[in-house]
Amino acid sequence: MTTSSAPARPTPRRLLAATAHLAAVGAIGPVIAAGVGLLLSIGVATLPIIGIGLIALVALVYVLFGIGWVETARIDGLYQVGLPQLRLRRAPRPGFGGWLRALWAQAIDGSMWRAIANLIVSSLTGLLLLFVVRLMITSAIVAFAPLFASDGVVEILGFEILASWAPLVGAILFVASLAAILGLALLHGVIARAILIPSREAQLAALARDADQQARQAQDQRAGAVRAADVERTRIERDLHDGVQPRLVSIGMTLGLAQQKIDTDPGKAKELVSEAHTSTKAAITELRQLARGIHASVLDDRGLDAALSALAGRSHVPVKLDVRIDGRCSRDAEAAVYFALAESLTNAAKHSRATECRVTVRRRDDGTLWARVEDNGIGGAQVLPGGGLDGIVNRVTAAGGTIRLDSPQGGPTSLEVSVPCAS
Repeated sequence: MTTSSAPARPTPRRLLAATAHLAAVGAIGPVIAAGVGLLLSIGVATLPIIGIGLIALVALVYVLFGIGWVETARIDGLYQVGLPQLRLRRAPRPGFGGWLRALWAQAIDGSMWRAIANLIVSSLTGLLLLFVVRLMITSAIVAFAPLFASDGVVEILGFEILASWAPLVGAILFVASLAAILGLALLHGVIARAILIPSREAQLAALARDADQQARQAQDQRAGAVRAADVERTRIERDLHDGVQPRLVSIGMTLGLAQQKIDTDPGKAKELVSEAHTSTKAAITELRQLARGIHASVLDDRGLDAALSALAGRSHVPVKLDVRIDGRCSRDAEAAVYFALAESLTNAAKHSRATECRVTVRRRDDGTLWARVEDNGIGGAQVLPGGGLDGIVNRVTAAGGTIRLDSPQGGPTSLEVSVPCAS
Protein backbone atom coordinates (compact mmCIF):
# COMPACT_ATOMS: atom_id res chain seq x y z
CA MET A 1 0.00 0.00 0.00
CA THR A 2 1.44 3.33 -1.11
CA THR A 3 -1.09 5.85 0.18
CA SER A 4 0.11 9.15 1.56
CA SER A 5 -1.78 11.44 3.86
CA ALA A 6 0.36 14.49 3.14
CA PRO A 7 -1.90 17.31 1.93
CA ALA A 8 -1.49 18.33 -1.68
CA ARG A 9 -0.32 21.87 -2.24
CA PRO A 10 -3.41 24.09 -2.80
CA THR A 11 -2.27 25.64 -6.07
CA PRO A 12 -4.71 27.81 -8.06
CA ARG A 13 -4.89 25.13 -10.73
CA ARG A 14 -5.80 22.42 -8.21
CA LEU A 15 -8.38 24.69 -6.54
CA LEU A 16 -9.94 25.41 -9.92
CA ALA A 17 -10.00 21.69 -10.73
CA ALA A 18 -11.53 20.87 -7.34
CA THR A 19 -14.21 23.50 -7.92
CA ALA A 20 -15.03 22.01 -11.32
CA HIS A 21 -15.14 18.52 -9.78
CA LEU A 22 -17.50 19.66 -7.04
CA ALA A 23 -19.80 21.38 -9.53
CA ALA A 24 -19.91 18.27 -11.74
CA VAL A 25 -20.46 15.90 -8.82
CA GLY A 26 -23.12 18.20 -7.40
CA ALA A 27 -24.99 18.02 -10.70
CA ILE A 28 -24.46 14.30 -11.37
CA GLY A 29 -24.62 12.99 -7.79
CA PRO A 30 -28.42 13.20 -7.41
CA VAL A 31 -28.85 11.35 -10.70
CA ILE A 32 -26.51 8.58 -9.53
CA ALA A 33 -28.32 8.40 -6.18
CA ALA A 34 -31.67 8.12 -7.96
CA GLY A 35 -30.38 5.31 -10.18
CA VAL A 36 -28.91 3.37 -7.24
CA GLY A 37 -32.10 3.88 -5.23
CA LEU A 38 -34.22 2.66 -8.16
CA LEU A 39 -32.09 -0.46 -8.57
CA LEU A 40 -32.26 -1.16 -4.83
CA SER A 41 -36.04 -0.66 -4.84
CA ILE A 42 -36.45 -3.04 -7.76
CA GLY A 43 -34.29 -5.65 -6.04
CA VAL A 44 -36.15 -5.43 -2.73
CA ALA A 45 -39.62 -5.21 -4.30
CA THR A 46 -39.05 -8.18 -6.61
CA LEU A 47 -37.14 -10.28 -4.08
CA PRO A 48 -40.12 -12.70 -3.79
CA ILE A 49 -39.60 -13.26 -7.52
CA ILE A 50 -36.26 -14.88 -6.80
CA GLY A 51 -34.67 -14.50 -10.22
CA ILE A 52 -35.43 -10.83 -10.86
CA GLY A 53 -34.81 -9.67 -7.28
CA LEU A 54 -31.48 -11.45 -6.92
CA ILE A 55 -30.30 -10.30 -10.34
CA ALA A 56 -31.09 -6.69 -9.42
CA LEU A 57 -29.27 -6.95 -6.07
CA VAL A 58 -26.24 -8.62 -7.65
CA ALA A 59 -26.20 -5.90 -10.31
CA LEU A 60 -26.38 -3.31 -7.53
CA VAL A 61 -23.17 -4.68 -5.96
CA TYR A 62 -21.30 -4.36 -9.24
CA VAL A 63 -22.78 -0.91 -9.92
CA LEU A 64 -21.61 0.26 -6.48
CA PHE A 65 -18.17 -1.15 -7.23
CA GLY A 66 -18.06 0.78 -10.50
CA ILE A 67 -19.09 3.99 -8.75
CA GLY A 68 -16.49 3.44 -6.04
CA TRP A 69 -13.81 2.70 -8.63
CA VAL A 70 -14.55 5.93 -10.52
CA GLU A 71 -14.67 7.98 -7.29
CA THR A 72 -11.35 6.56 -6.08
CA ALA A 73 -9.72 7.25 -9.44
CA ARG A 74 -11.20 10.78 -9.44
CA ILE A 75 -9.79 11.70 -6.04
CA ASP A 76 -6.41 10.12 -6.75
CA GLY A 77 -6.15 11.91 -10.09
CA LEU A 78 -7.15 15.24 -8.51
CA TYR A 79 -4.94 15.17 -5.41
CA GLN A 80 -2.22 12.63 -6.35
CA VAL A 81 -2.38 10.90 -2.95
CA GLY A 82 -1.48 7.41 -4.22
CA LEU A 83 -4.80 5.69 -3.50
CA PRO A 84 -4.75 2.01 -4.46
CA GLN A 85 -7.08 1.18 -7.32
CA LEU A 86 -10.23 -0.70 -6.33
CA ARG A 87 -10.27 -4.28 -7.57
CA LEU A 88 -13.05 -6.80 -7.76
CA ARG A 89 -12.74 -9.53 -5.18
CA ARG A 90 -11.60 -12.82 -6.72
CA ALA A 91 -13.31 -16.09 -5.96
CA PRO A 92 -11.34 -18.00 -3.28
CA ARG A 93 -12.26 -21.28 -4.91
CA PRO A 94 -13.81 -22.44 -8.20
CA GLY A 95 -17.51 -22.94 -8.71
CA PHE A 96 -20.71 -21.16 -7.72
CA GLY A 97 -19.88 -21.23 -4.02
CA GLY A 98 -16.61 -19.42 -4.62
CA TRP A 99 -18.39 -16.77 -6.68
CA LEU A 100 -20.93 -16.21 -3.88
CA ARG A 101 -18.10 -15.74 -1.38
CA ALA A 102 -16.44 -13.22 -3.69
CA LEU A 103 -19.75 -11.39 -4.17
CA TRP A 104 -20.32 -11.14 -0.43
CA ALA A 105 -16.74 -9.96 0.14
CA GLN A 106 -17.29 -7.29 -2.50
CA ALA A 107 -20.60 -6.21 -0.93
CA ILE A 108 -18.91 -5.55 2.43
CA ASP A 109 -15.64 -4.18 1.04
CA GLY A 110 -14.65 -1.22 3.20
CA SER A 111 -12.69 0.58 0.47
CA MET A 112 -15.69 0.54 -1.83
CA TRP A 113 -18.01 1.92 0.85
CA ARG A 114 -15.52 4.64 1.80
CA ALA A 115 -15.52 5.75 -1.83
CA ILE A 116 -19.35 5.72 -1.87
CA ALA A 117 -19.42 7.77 1.34
CA ASN A 118 -17.01 10.28 -0.15
CA LEU A 119 -19.21 10.59 -3.24
CA ILE A 120 -22.24 11.30 -1.04
CA VAL A 121 -20.37 14.01 0.90
CA SER A 122 -18.95 15.43 -2.33
CA SER A 123 -22.44 15.53 -3.88
CA LEU A 124 -23.83 17.48 -0.91
CA THR A 125 -20.83 19.82 -0.97
CA GLY A 126 -21.26 20.19 -4.73
CA LEU A 127 -24.93 21.14 -4.33
CA LEU A 128 -23.90 23.78 -1.81
CA LEU A 129 -21.23 24.98 -4.24
CA LEU A 130 -23.79 25.33 -7.03
CA PHE A 131 -25.96 27.43 -4.72
CA VAL A 132 -22.98 29.64 -3.86
CA VAL A 133 -22.10 30.02 -7.55
CA ARG A 134 -25.65 31.04 -8.26
CA LEU A 135 -25.43 33.56 -5.39
CA MET A 136 -22.17 34.94 -6.77
CA ILE A 137 -23.72 35.49 -10.19
CA THR A 138 -26.74 37.11 -8.60
CA SER A 139 -24.55 39.40 -6.48
CA ALA A 140 -22.61 40.46 -9.57
CA ILE A 141 -25.86 41.42 -11.24
CA VAL A 142 -27.08 43.24 -8.12
CA ALA A 143 -23.88 45.29 -8.03
CA PHE A 144 -25.01 46.95 -11.26
CA ALA A 145 -28.63 47.33 -10.14
CA PRO A 146 -28.56 51.18 -10.23
CA LEU A 147 -28.20 50.95 -13.98
CA PHE A 148 -31.48 49.11 -14.50
CA ALA A 149 -33.54 49.47 -11.26
CA SER A 150 -36.51 51.62 -12.22
CA ASP A 151 -38.22 51.87 -8.82
CA GLY A 152 -35.04 52.34 -6.77
CA VAL A 153 -35.45 48.98 -5.02
CA VAL A 154 -33.57 45.72 -5.64
CA GLU A 155 -34.45 42.25 -4.30
CA ILE A 156 -31.71 39.81 -3.28
CA LEU A 157 -32.09 36.59 -1.28
CA GLY A 158 -35.71 37.51 -0.62
CA PHE A 159 -34.82 40.91 0.84
CA GLU A 160 -35.43 44.30 -0.72
CA ILE A 161 -32.69 46.92 -0.53
CA LEU A 162 -32.28 50.40 -1.91
CA ALA A 163 -30.65 50.52 -5.31
CA SER A 164 -28.13 52.99 -3.95
CA TRP A 165 -26.87 50.32 -1.57
CA ALA A 166 -26.87 47.59 -4.21
CA PRO A 167 -23.24 48.05 -5.42
CA LEU A 168 -21.86 47.72 -1.90
CA VAL A 169 -24.09 44.75 -0.97
CA GLY A 170 -23.41 43.08 -4.30
CA ALA A 171 -19.65 43.51 -3.94
CA ILE A 172 -19.68 42.13 -0.38
CA LEU A 173 -21.78 39.11 -1.41
CA PHE A 174 -19.58 38.53 -4.47
CA VAL A 175 -16.40 38.46 -2.38
CA ALA A 176 -18.07 36.29 0.27
CA SER A 177 -19.31 33.89 -2.41
CA LEU A 178 -15.86 33.68 -3.98
CA ALA A 179 -14.33 32.98 -0.57
CA ALA A 180 -16.99 30.34 0.09
CA ILE A 181 -16.22 28.65 -3.23
CA LEU A 182 -12.51 28.53 -2.41
CA GLY A 183 -13.32 27.25 1.08
CA LEU A 184 -15.54 24.48 -0.30
CA ALA A 185 -12.79 23.48 -2.75
CA LEU A 186 -10.29 23.25 0.11
CA LEU A 187 -12.82 21.41 2.27
CA HIS A 188 -13.36 18.91 -0.51
CA GLY A 189 -9.72 17.88 -0.41
CA VAL A 190 -9.62 17.65 3.38
CA ILE A 191 -12.77 15.52 3.59
CA ALA A 192 -11.70 13.27 0.70
CA ARG A 193 -8.36 12.51 2.32
CA ALA A 194 -10.01 11.93 5.69
CA ILE A 195 -12.49 9.44 4.23
CA LEU A 196 -10.47 7.62 1.59
CA ILE A 197 -7.02 7.46 3.16
CA PRO A 198 -7.06 4.92 6.01
CA SER A 199 -5.30 5.59 9.27
CA ARG A 200 -1.75 4.39 9.90
CA GLU A 201 -3.09 1.58 12.07
CA ALA A 202 -5.47 0.48 9.32
CA GLN A 203 -2.64 0.53 6.78
CA LEU A 204 -0.47 -1.64 9.03
CA ALA A 205 -3.38 -4.02 9.60
CA ALA A 206 -3.96 -4.23 5.84
CA LEU A 207 -0.28 -4.94 5.26
CA ALA A 208 -0.41 -7.68 7.88
CA ARG A 209 -3.48 -9.20 6.21
CA ASP A 210 -1.78 -9.08 2.81
CA ALA A 211 1.33 -10.76 4.20
CA ASP A 212 -0.79 -13.44 5.87
CA GLN A 213 -2.70 -14.02 2.65
CA GLN A 214 0.52 -14.31 0.66
CA ALA A 215 1.86 -16.80 3.21
CA ARG A 216 -1.31 -18.89 2.91
CA GLN A 217 -1.11 -18.76 -0.88
CA ALA A 218 2.51 -19.91 -0.78
CA GLN A 219 1.55 -22.72 1.58
CA ASP A 220 -1.30 -23.73 -0.72
CA GLN A 221 1.06 -23.72 -3.68
CA ARG A 222 3.52 -25.97 -1.87
CA ALA A 223 0.73 -28.31 -0.80
CA GLY A 224 -0.61 -28.32 -4.35
CA ALA A 225 2.81 -29.17 -5.72
CA VAL A 226 3.14 -32.08 -3.28
CA ARG A 227 -0.34 -33.38 -4.15
CA ALA A 228 0.34 -32.95 -7.85
CA ALA A 229 3.55 -34.97 -7.51
CA ASP A 230 1.70 -37.71 -5.59
CA VAL A 231 -1.07 -37.88 -8.17
CA GLU A 232 1.44 -37.95 -11.01
CA ARG A 233 3.49 -40.67 -9.33
CA THR A 234 0.36 -42.75 -8.76
CA ARG A 235 -0.64 -42.34 -12.40
CA ILE A 236 2.80 -43.39 -13.63
CA GLU A 237 2.80 -46.41 -11.32
CA ARG A 238 -0.68 -47.39 -12.53
CA ASP A 239 0.23 -47.00 -16.19
CA LEU A 240 3.43 -49.01 -15.75
CA HIS A 241 1.69 -51.70 -13.74
CA ASP A 242 -1.34 -52.02 -16.02
CA GLY A 243 0.26 -51.38 -19.39
CA VAL A 244 3.99 -51.57 -20.00
CA GLN A 245 4.92 -54.06 -17.26
CA PRO A 246 2.55 -56.88 -18.39
CA ARG A 247 3.62 -56.35 -21.99
CA LEU A 248 7.31 -56.62 -21.09
CA VAL A 249 6.59 -59.78 -19.06
CA SER A 250 4.78 -61.20 -22.08
CA ILE A 251 7.71 -60.33 -24.34
CA GLY A 252 10.09 -62.09 -21.96
CA MET A 253 7.94 -65.23 -21.91
CA THR A 254 7.60 -65.20 -25.70
CA LEU A 255 11.36 -64.91 -26.17
CA GLY A 256 11.84 -67.73 -23.65
CA LEU A 257 9.56 -70.01 -25.67
CA ALA A 258 11.36 -69.00 -28.86
CA GLN A 259 14.69 -69.92 -27.25
CA GLN A 260 13.35 -73.37 -26.32
CA LYS A 261 12.09 -74.06 -29.85
CA ILE A 262 14.94 -72.53 -31.84
CA ASP A 263 16.57 -75.97 -32.29
CA THR A 264 13.50 -78.24 -32.51
CA ASP A 265 11.08 -75.97 -34.37
CA PRO A 266 12.89 -73.03 -36.05
CA GLY A 267 9.72 -71.93 -37.86
CA LYS A 268 7.73 -71.64 -34.65
CA ALA A 269 10.67 -69.89 -32.97
CA LYS A 270 10.75 -67.37 -35.81
CA GLU A 271 7.02 -66.65 -35.33
CA LEU A 272 7.56 -66.15 -31.61
CA VAL A 273 10.48 -63.76 -32.21
CA SER A 274 8.32 -61.81 -34.69
CA GLU A 275 5.52 -61.64 -32.11
CA ALA A 276 7.98 -60.41 -29.48
CA HIS A 277 9.28 -57.79 -31.92
CA THR A 278 5.74 -56.48 -32.52
CA SER A 279 5.06 -56.39 -28.78
CA THR A 280 8.34 -54.57 -28.21
CA LYS A 281 7.34 -51.81 -30.64
CA ALA A 282 3.98 -51.54 -28.89
CA ALA A 283 5.75 -51.26 -25.53
CA ILE A 284 7.99 -48.51 -26.91
CA THR A 285 4.91 -46.64 -28.11
CA GLU A 286 3.32 -46.95 -24.67
CA LEU A 287 6.49 -45.68 -23.02
CA ARG A 288 6.55 -42.69 -25.36
CA GLN A 289 2.95 -41.90 -24.51
CA LEU A 290 3.76 -42.24 -20.84
CA ALA A 291 6.73 -39.90 -21.23
CA ARG A 292 4.52 -37.44 -23.10
CA GLY A 293 2.20 -37.48 -20.10
CA ILE A 294 5.09 -36.43 -17.86
CA HIS A 295 6.26 -33.62 -20.12
CA ALA A 296 5.47 -32.72 -23.70
CA SER A 297 8.82 -31.97 -25.32
CA VAL A 298 7.09 -29.93 -28.03
CA LEU A 299 6.34 -27.36 -25.30
CA ASP A 300 10.06 -26.60 -24.99
CA ASP A 301 10.75 -26.86 -28.70
CA ARG A 302 7.84 -25.01 -30.33
CA GLY A 303 5.74 -23.49 -27.56
CA LEU A 304 2.22 -23.86 -26.23
CA ASP A 305 0.41 -23.12 -29.49
CA ALA A 306 2.14 -25.95 -31.35
CA ALA A 307 1.77 -28.33 -28.40
CA LEU A 308 -1.98 -27.68 -28.22
CA SER A 309 -2.32 -28.13 -31.97
CA ALA A 310 -0.68 -31.54 -31.67
CA LEU A 311 -2.90 -32.33 -28.68
CA ALA A 312 -6.04 -31.39 -30.62
CA GLY A 313 -4.91 -33.52 -33.54
CA ARG A 314 -4.63 -36.61 -31.28
CA SER A 315 -7.95 -36.00 -29.53
CA HIS A 316 -10.71 -38.57 -30.09
CA VAL A 317 -13.25 -35.72 -29.85
CA PRO A 318 -13.15 -32.99 -32.56
CA VAL A 319 -11.54 -29.84 -31.12
CA LYS A 320 -11.99 -26.23 -32.22
CA LEU A 321 -8.78 -24.53 -31.17
CA ASP A 322 -8.46 -20.75 -30.74
CA VAL A 323 -5.04 -19.75 -29.38
CA ARG A 324 -3.93 -16.11 -29.35
CA ILE A 325 -0.78 -15.58 -27.30
CA ASP A 326 2.19 -13.33 -27.95
CA GLY A 327 5.58 -14.58 -26.86
CA ARG A 328 6.32 -17.31 -24.35
CA CYS A 329 5.39 -17.76 -20.71
CA SER A 330 7.37 -19.65 -18.11
CA ARG A 331 7.78 -23.41 -18.50
CA ASP A 332 5.68 -24.09 -15.40
CA ALA A 333 2.82 -21.87 -16.60
CA GLU A 334 2.70 -23.41 -20.06
CA ALA A 335 2.96 -26.94 -18.66
CA ALA A 336 0.13 -26.31 -16.18
CA VAL A 337 -2.19 -25.03 -18.91
CA TYR A 338 -1.16 -27.77 -21.35
CA PHE A 339 -1.81 -30.64 -18.95
CA ALA A 340 -5.05 -29.07 -17.71
CA LEU A 341 -6.35 -28.97 -21.27
CA ALA A 342 -4.98 -32.43 -22.03
CA GLU A 343 -6.74 -33.97 -19.03
CA SER A 344 -9.95 -32.11 -19.87
CA LEU A 345 -9.95 -33.45 -23.42
CA THR A 346 -9.24 -36.95 -22.11
CA ASN A 347 -12.18 -36.70 -19.70
CA ALA A 348 -14.41 -35.42 -22.49
CA ALA A 349 -13.52 -38.44 -24.62
CA LYS A 350 -13.91 -40.98 -21.79
CA HIS A 351 -16.82 -39.77 -19.71
CA SER A 352 -18.79 -36.85 -21.12
CA ARG A 353 -20.09 -38.38 -24.38
CA ALA A 354 -19.15 -35.10 -26.04
CA THR A 355 -19.12 -34.72 -29.81
CA GLU A 356 -17.24 -31.42 -29.84
CA CYS A 357 -14.81 -29.45 -27.69
CA ARG A 358 -13.80 -25.82 -27.91
CA VAL A 359 -10.44 -24.65 -26.52
CA THR A 360 -9.64 -20.95 -26.10
CA VAL A 361 -6.28 -19.63 -24.87
CA ARG A 362 -5.34 -16.00 -24.30
CA ARG A 363 -2.51 -14.05 -22.71
CA ARG A 364 -4.22 -11.28 -20.80
CA ASP A 365 -3.03 -7.75 -20.15
CA ASP A 366 -2.61 -8.46 -16.43
CA GLY A 367 0.19 -10.92 -17.19
CA THR A 368 -1.78 -14.16 -16.81
CA LEU A 369 -2.15 -17.08 -19.17
CA TRP A 370 -5.87 -17.89 -19.41
CA ALA A 371 -7.45 -20.94 -21.00
CA ARG A 372 -10.97 -22.32 -21.29
CA VAL A 373 -12.11 -25.71 -22.54
CA GLU A 374 -15.78 -26.48 -23.06
CA ASP A 375 -17.51 -29.62 -24.32
CA ASN A 376 -21.12 -30.35 -25.24
CA GLY A 377 -21.30 -33.52 -23.15
CA ILE A 378 -23.60 -34.66 -20.37
CA GLY A 379 -21.84 -32.76 -17.57
CA GLY A 380 -21.67 -33.90 -13.95
CA ALA A 381 -17.86 -33.70 -13.69
CA GLN A 382 -16.56 -33.48 -10.12
CA VAL A 383 -13.18 -33.02 -8.49
CA LEU A 384 -12.52 -36.28 -6.65
CA PRO A 385 -9.38 -37.01 -4.58
CA GLY A 386 -6.81 -38.76 -6.74
CA GLY A 387 -8.80 -38.21 -9.94
CA GLY A 388 -7.76 -36.45 -13.10
CA LEU A 389 -9.48 -33.18 -12.21
CA ASP A 390 -7.83 -33.27 -8.79
CA GLY A 391 -4.49 -33.53 -10.57
CA ILE A 392 -5.39 -30.47 -12.67
CA VAL A 393 -6.30 -28.48 -9.54
CA ASN A 394 -3.06 -29.45 -7.81
CA ARG A 395 -0.87 -28.69 -10.82
CA VAL A 396 -2.51 -25.30 -11.45
CA THR A 397 -2.38 -24.39 -7.75
CA ALA A 398 1.30 -25.32 -7.62
CA ALA A 399 1.89 -22.90 -10.51
CA GLY A 400 0.20 -20.10 -8.56
CA GLY A 401 -2.95 -20.14 -10.67
CA THR A 402 -6.69 -20.54 -10.21
CA ILE A 403 -9.19 -22.91 -11.72
CA ARG A 404 -12.97 -22.81 -12.14
CA LEU A 405 -15.10 -25.84 -13.07
CA ASP A 406 -18.72 -25.54 -14.19
CA SER A 407 -20.34 -28.88 -15.01
CA PRO A 408 -24.08 -29.06 -14.27
CA GLN A 409 -25.97 -32.29 -14.84
CA GLY A 410 -26.94 -32.38 -18.49
CA GLY A 411 -23.96 -30.28 -19.52
CA PRO A 412 -22.16 -28.51 -20.87
CA THR A 413 -18.88 -28.74 -18.97
CA SER A 414 -16.44 -25.82 -18.96
CA LEU A 415 -13.09 -25.51 -17.25
CA GLU A 416 -11.24 -22.19 -16.91
CA VAL A 417 -7.60 -21.95 -15.89
CA SER A 418 -5.62 -18.80 -15.14
CA VAL A 419 -1.89 -19.00 -14.38
CA PRO A 420 0.67 -16.18 -13.95
CA CYS A 421 2.93 -16.13 -16.99
CA ALA A 422 6.02 -15.63 -14.86
CA SER A 423 5.20 -18.40 -12.37
